Amino acid sequence: MASADLREELNCSICLTLYTDPVTLRCGHNFCRGCIDRVLDSQEVTGGYSCPDCREEFQQRPVLCRNITLCNIAERFLTSHPDQKDTGVFCTYCLDTPVPAIQSCLHCESSLCSRHLSAHSKSPEHVLSDPTATPGSRKCSVHKRVLEFYCSQENVSTCLYCIAVGEHKGHKVESLDEASENKKKKLRNDQEKLILEKEEAEKEVQRLEERRREAQEKAAGVTERVTALFRDIQRLLQEQEKRVLSDVSRWEEQVSQSVSELIQQLEIKKDELCTKIRHMEELCSTTEPLTVLQDPHRGDICDTKGTGDGDMKIQHGGDLDEGRLSDTLHKLSDMIQSLQICIIYPSGVLLDEKTANNYVWITKDLKTASYTGENYNRPATAKRFNRYYQVMSSTSISSGRHSWEVDTSKSLGYRVGMCYSSMERNNGIENSNKSWCLERDNNYIMVHEGKRIPLSPQPSSHKLRIYLDYESGQLSFYDLCAPIRHLHTFTATFTEPLHAAICVWKGSVTITD
Repeated sequence: MASADLREELNCSICLTLYTDPVTLRCGHNFCRGCIDRVLDSQEVTGGYSCPDCREEFQQRPVLCRNITLCNIAERFLTSHPDQKDTGVFCTYCLDTPVPAIQSCLHCESSLCSRHLSAHSKSPEHVLSDPTATPGSRKCSVHKRVLEFYCSQENVSTCLYCIAVGEHKGHKVESLDEASENKKKKLRNDQEKLILEKEEAEKEVQRLEERRREAQEKAAGVTERVTALFRDIQRLLQEQEKRVLSDVSRWEEQVSQSVSELIQQLEIKKDELCTKIRHMEELCSTTEPLTVLQDPHRGDICDTKGTGDGDMKIQHGGDLDEGRLSDTLHKLSDMIQSLQICIIYPSGVLLDEKTANNYVWITKDLKTASYTGENYNRPATAKRFNRYYQVMSSTSISSGRHSWEVDTSKSLGYRVGMCYSSMERNNGIENSNKSWCLERDNNYIMVHEGKRIPLSPQPSSHKLRIYLDYESGQLSFYDLCAPIRHLHTFTATFTEPLHAAICVWKGSVTITD
């Protein structure tokens, strides 16, 4: 009752509800700011102002002073008594002004304010409850008695008569309070489970946020490195272009200079030959025999030494191999055009637990396959591998270029590669004609259809990249050392969709981004 009395003191005398932004008049009475403003607005028409409680008059509109203390008390009351907030249920007996009810009587089917509650009957049949607009709904529809019990057999509330002589006679029942407590206990247990799930969800959100941040940082780093690498490639290409063009230009200058020198020599020889020809013509045209015979040149021998093509050769450092140069540049152009950079998203390769051998454990993120030696007794399916400790990816690839990476640092015995979904579940991916893989046991071996190709040199890191060009029929394996090293490429005509495949018998293998 002390709470009800305090609530009565915290009610505005105008709206009869808990103070909202209480203000004080000069006479000391308190009202909600909105309530007293409406009263003063209505009094303004008559030209006189007065307090609604004590009727003290004011010549001018009174100044409203916020009552901070009362405001704090009202707020604290609501905080400590949340059930005291306005429910929208008003006292049945306050007909002139709606007064909020603080309790309802289920027997009388009425709601009561604190004043009418104090005068209400205290007899046992008058059961009081929190304010409700429909107190009649808490009575038995058959016997019109207050519902006091709960039938756990049919999960309904009942009255005493239903248990004694009605349809719930002989049923297992308990009091409403007991049933409520039992249900609250179950709700608390369920709540704890939901809280744990919520915490797990929050952790997952946090992990994903961290993953996104890492991806952004990694993308920024890769972008910077790729940009720098392409810049270096462009610089090297430009330097190579300048060098080749310079070599071509130098070759042209050497040939041109050599040809010019030869032409000059030939012009001199031509002049000498013209002089000799004229002299010979003069000798042939003279009639004096003695003059012809006394000439120092022998008329029957023409001195043409040095006029043959074999004696004059172009001197230069070598010939321009245009065919070889063109072929090299065309190969470089084809290589650049065929270059494809493939980025696979984190969720691109996920392991399918429905295919996992019963001795292979798959982590919750579907990224790691481990051999634990424990039989997990999963239900038998047509997809599940039976004899070998293997698992396939859930998604398949039937076109395009794709890549995925694995971390094998925690395994000393594994196979990684790709296979058709139609491969026999009793077969291992090392001896099927529908699978291609890299195997590590004592050594590293490339295997397809039982054919084993040892790798030399062996991989130096524990991270591998598998690259698939479906249309070209190429499945390549790379060692992610520094620099990246190509290990082996299988060539085939793929006729079915391919799945990533992992077989592990020592430790665990993880798919990385």
